[in-house]
This record gives sequence, C-alpha cells and structure tokens, in this order.
Amino acid sequence: MIEMIKVSKIYPPDVTALSDISVTIARGEMFFLIGMSGAGKTTLLKLICSMESPTNGLIEVAGKAVHTIKGTTLARLRQKIGVAYQDFKLLEDRTAAENIAISMEVSYKKPGIIRKRVVDLLDQLGLADKHDTITGELSRGEQQRVTLARAVANSPTLILVDEPTGNLDAITTERVMKLLNKCNNSGATVVIATHDSSIYRNSPHRVMELRKGRIHAMSGGVPA
Repeated sequence: MIEMIKVSKIYPPDVTALSDISVTIARGEMFFLIGMSGAGKTTLLKLICSMESPTNGLIEVAGKAVHTIKGTTLARLRQKIGVAYQDFKLLEDRTAAENIAISMEVSYKKPGIIRKRVVDLLDQLGLADKHDTITGELSRGEQQRVTLARAVANSPTLILVDEPTGNLDAITTERVMKLLNKCNNSGATVVIATHDSSIYRNSPHRVMELRKGRIHAMSGGVPA
C-alpha cells in the first residue's frame, strides 16, 4: 500500500524534518509510528497523503507516485485516504454529525446511508449525545473523536491517524482503538503516529521509531 524509498523532507531555509526514510507498509497492515515531538511523524503522514511533497526520494501509495499525480487522479486517490489530523481541521460552526457526513457527501453516498453511518460512528466513540452539538462547543477530546469518525466514515482503504488518543482517558482510548482495529480487520491499511505507548506496547503490529527525522528502530510483526 505504501512504498517510501530514500525519502527526505527539508523545510526552508535548512530544517531537515525527514532524512533517508525507506519503508514498505503492506495492504491491510496496522503500523505504528512513534517518536518524540519533532521526530518527523506528522511530516511523514503529510507526505503519504500528498499534503506535502518530498525534497528527495520516491513515495508510492497504492502503486501511484503521489507527488507526481495531479487533477482527477489525485482527487480519486485522496478519496480512498482518510486522515485524522492532530489539529482536527473541523468546521467549527457545523455540528458533529455534519462534520462526519462531509466525507461521504463528496462521494455521493445516499442520505439514508450517510445518516446511519454517522449515528453508528458517534455511538461507537461514545458521542451519541453530541450528534447535533456545534463542533466548536465540544471539548478537545470530543473534537478529536469527531475527527477520527470523519476520517473513517467513507470506509477508506488507507487511514492515517495523528496522535488519536492524546486528549483521551483510558476508556475512551480503548473505544478509539477498537474502531481502528475494526477498520483494519475490514481490510483498511492503518498508520498511527503516537506518543501513547499503551496502544502499541503489547501489539503484534510493527512499530517504527523516528529520531530527529531518521528511522531509529523497527520492531514487531512483519507485514502480511
């Protein structure tokens, strides 16, 4: 699903965010990306979903070089990628339900299917009572879960999640991971950038540690 070969990212004037990253993530794999703040985790996710372009190297997603495709080809690829951003990027004047529905509306899903999916996701994430709440009135932890629900709503084949449990207690963290595991078991490739060792400590999945923009260590299972 993801192939990165000798990828580097340098921000002007000379800030090296990533250096010489090579990694393959298989279709249907759950993959954890760990490291301290500033290690390069968020930059790596932005490169995968083509929000940023690499300074050097090759990145392929589903067999396509993401930094070279444009127009409708790029738009179609992005529809297959769900991203839960660390800074949420929610429409704060819309309700929780409306924010989640957006990703399905752009794919022309039927209104009845959208309504059912939104209710189901809110319920799974412990937000059933927030359906009609304006997103700007939610707590950060609640906004974080709405962001995740929006990312997975359209059943994307690739899900990128940046610090999904940073503002959550243990019970809510468990709900979030249960949903992500459910998506993964349905065939989605899931890449999770996290500081939270509780969600990967006993995981059978691969864990890649970044330090100062370089791969420091790789542990865990092998891709299927």
